[in-house]
Amino acid sequence: MRILMTGGTGLIGRRLCVALTARGDQITVLSRRPQQVAALCGSSVKAIASLKEYTEDVAFDAVINLAGEPIVDVRWTARRKQILLDSRVALTQTLVEKMRRAKHRPQILLSGSAIGYYGMHEDQILTEDVAAGQDFSAQLCAAWEQAALTAQDAGVRVVLLRTGLVMDEEGGLLKKMLLPFRLALGSRLGNGRQWMSWIHRQDYLRAVLTLLDDQTAQGAFNLTAPQPVTNTQFTQILASAVHRPAIFFAPTVLLKLALGERSDLLLSGQKVIPQALSERGFKFEFADLSAALRDLLK
Repeated sequence: MRILMTGGTGLIGRRLCVALTARGDQITVLSRRPQQVAALCGSSVKAIASLKEYTEDVAFDAVINLAGEPIVDVRWTARRKQILLDSRVALTQTLVEKMRRAKHRPQILLSGSAIGYYGMHEDQILTEDVAAGQDFSAQLCAAWEQAALTAQDAGVRVVLLRTGLVMDEEGGLLKKMLLPFRLALGSRLGNGRQWMSWIHRQDYLRAVLTLLDDQTAQGAFNLTAPQPVTNTQFTQILASAVHRPAIFFAPTVLLKLALGERSDLLLSGQKVIPQALSERGFKFEFADLSAALRDLLK
């Protein structure tokens, strides 16, 4: 399968490139630093620097759209919010237009999203049929998804990847937490009651490949393990995995002062269940967080 991928040089994208290449797919990655793609994604992976290179005569069978500026790293000023929107929504709109004009139109678009789509919740179980929330991250995801869904008008199968916290010791949340936890400085965030919906990187990759190949799959899919945990539980399980105590906590007021509006991402969780995947018979290798962390940190 000939696949165009955006966001391919990120941690998840790189791992996905490896998995796709290993099964014989031909990957092209859109990157602002095309000279680095081969080193990051694999020697057989091609690179383009702009969607201008995706002309009508270029043929792809599938598109995987994961691009987007990091959402947590920088304070959410009005300018930063616009950058976050443009890097997801505007790029997706351009990508869909390119797909429409192609003489060989891709059969499927797998487009990134996040469980932030659901907004702030307490203990409500969230499946794919729950409506979008009203906070900024929720509306960002909703607009991103809507841009992708317009590809359906051109007969393209669209799958929305509502991704939770991907557990990977080489990046993302887990990597950021490992050093303080190994120094016995791990801490609960706020009251610790907020839900954390996570997924082992291997289950994430397996789910994406399953949705890519299943020609009947379309619409939104929660990419999370079936057993979410509270922040308190996560803290205890991670501390146990690295054989250190976790006796501290980060007060809510300090997190709000330090992070501003972004603190909602840490203090307000979502109890997300992968109902759509489960209904298709997808079996998670790592449904339990303790087992997942043991595998990743062995």
